[in-house]
Amino acid sequence: GSEAANEQGQEEEVEDRLKEHMDNLLDKSAKARQAALQSLRLALSSKTLSEFLLERRLTLTDSLEKCLKKGKGEEQALAGTVLTLLCLQMGSGPEGEEVFRSLKPLLVSVLTDSTASPSARQSCATALGMCCYIAAADLE
Repeated sequence: GSEAANEQGQEEEVEDRLKEHMDNLLDKSAKARQAALQSLRLALSSKTLSEFLLERRLTLTDSLEKCLKKGKGEEQALAGTVLTLLCLQMGSGPEGEEVFRSLKPLLVSVLTDSTASPSARQSCATALGMCCYIAAADLE
């Protein structure tokens, strides 16, 4: 009994930290947003969080969109990586497709922007390829 309760407590703690990181994506400070993106990248690459993300995918997608639009260099590169991991977590169902469809134009925009940093362009290219492979329903 206490082991299950302890596990439940740890799960809630992880979710609270993730919520905090998601809130920090909207911070005015670029450093705070980058730190939040790095924390999300670590969390999404080390644990299956599809249930948690399912309820928050629109919020997270909106935040990543802002990071890709307004951010520069490192922030855009991290946002592309987090987006790739979000797509992996959502899978090939309608949720993953929705995330991909909403951010695809922005990924293409950063990718084709010759003034964007090479790391941001590379990250967006990877995100575009991976998300397309995982979640694109349209074969084109």
